[in-house]
Amino acid sequence: MISACRLFFFGLTPLLLLAACGPSDTRVEEGNRTGILHVGNGAEPSNLDPQTITGLPEAKIVSTLFDGLVELHPETNEPVPAAAASWEISEDGLVYRFTLQPEGRWSNGDPVTAQDFVTSYRRKLSPRLGSRYAYMLYPLEGAEAFHRGETDDFTTVGVTALADDQLELRLHTPAAFLLDLLTHSSWFPVHADTLEAFGDLDEPNTRWTRAGNLVGNGPFRLVSWRPERFVQVEKNEHHWRSGEISLQGIYFYPISDPTTEEREFRTGRLHITNTIPPDRVAVYRDRNDPEFHSQPSFSTYYYRFNTTRPPLDNPKVRRALKLAIDREAITKEVVRGGQQPAYSYVPQGDFTDYRPGPFFQYDPDEARRLLAEAGFPEGEGFPTKEILYNTMETHRLVAEAIQDMWSEELGISVNLTNQEWQVYLETQNRLQYDISRSGWIGDYLDPNTFLDLMLTDGGNNRTGWANEEYDELITQANREMNTARRNELFAEAEALLLQEAPVAPIYFDRTNYLMSVSVQDYYTTPTGYRPYWRVNLVSE
Repeated sequence: MISACRLFFFGLTPLLLLAACGPSDTRVEEGNRTGILHVGNGAEPSNLDPQTITGLPEAKIVSTLFDGLVELHPETNEPVPAAAASWEISEDGLVYRFTLQPEGRWSNGDPVTAQDFVTSYRRKLSPRLGSRYAYMLYPLEGAEAFHRGETDDFTTVGVTALADDQLELRLHTPAAFLLDLLTHSSWFPVHADTLEAFGDLDEPNTRWTRAGNLVGNGPFRLVSWRPERFVQVEKNEHHWRSGEISLQGIYFYPISDPTTEEREFRTGRLHITNTIPPDRVAVYRDRNDPEFHSQPSFSTYYYRFNTTRPPLDNPKVRRALKLAIDREAITKEVVRGGQQPAYSYVPQGDFTDYRPGPFFQYDPDEARRLLAEAGFPEGEGFPTKEILYNTMETHRLVAEAIQDMWSEELGISVNLTNQEWQVYLETQNRLQYDISRSGWIGDYLDPNTFLDLMLTDGGNNRTGWANEEYDELITQANREMNTARRNELFAEAEALLLQEAPVAPIYFDRTNYLMSVSVQDYYTTPTGYRPYWRVNLVSE
């Protein structure tokens, strides 16, 4: 076949030919015309099951495929309708009744019903599923007992379908943050018939999440998942707000190297990056680049210690390692993206009314004293340990800096090991590490989203640390209706946590990214939620 360009050649001068047959549009330019958004996702997602995921690379995609009862408004951070059109709360704060969207549909056209949520929450709490986020449903009456296998009678759990469009949630104790909690993927519904076509409802890791199989109730539907290349979603025409959705689709690219990602952006292959190379942040910021964006994040970058492995089972050793980290140097000389040194575990700022701390400071002299008390004067006899991090340049740079600090201040040696995202998560889950790079972005704007991570046997604890006094303080705080007293209990718990030091906070993070000026109405909240259904693309 003769191309249109070759046909035009006849009768045209070379200059006119060049104008008629110029270079092809970039991926971004073509996307602007067709309504297709191209986004850097960081890591390859481990899976797309909303009830078992634990990481941000997965959550960013899952939030396009599923709707919870409510979502956060990106400008006010207040809960607004999603799968639920409205709700009522009893005066005692123990009963929530939701009316579902009358036009709510799954991506295969089935209606979304209250029973879908009941079935989904039973699956979430099933011990067989093994969800590390099952505790997110513990505010429900009877949920913890069911999850722990103390009863197999799900009617004791506080969730009931009153009618096809009426869902009731009953709590054992008032939880002022419940609506915020409902925005988390743990509370998203799943399509039971689809899951059962590929195995038992509570069977983990079946083929139901693959492209062509997955049925969701979100604004987009899964079209293609090509590992290490992209995840592709397209507009869900059955969604109740499909008339408001401008985007026709989104491609999520797993690019773990920030330098590679920046190059992809600069060559017109990405609309939005996941992050920015640390040494480039100041460049973009100082020249007021309109494509540079930096926003506060309700998140903490920290190190976990495996408290089941000697000598990390000794709190004095863990505290010594924590106190020998120069956080000012790391934020100013290593990451350089506006991050703030962390001297508490819960992020400081205007996110909540909880603002205690600092709980410690950089103190290498005290660190050396503690290490000597633990039996390792000037690091003598301290076994070589290993810092684990998931593959990304920033994590490597931070690990190298801490490696040098511990060597210089404490006289100890550590090795560095990096793993790809999915392997790294599994290594943490199995406690097959010494010291691990970690990060947590709050699931909702409340200190509890950080502090309940470290409860004994908590699904996201991943340190082996257990402390009954800490558990009791968190339990008391979540039963306390007086905000000031609740915050006091949380502060007591956080002080105990950082004295025991199963974790070492390093810095409070920021969300730094590049975004094409053709992208409009894109938001990212302090908890990392990105309502892609609001996005519009325009030609530059």
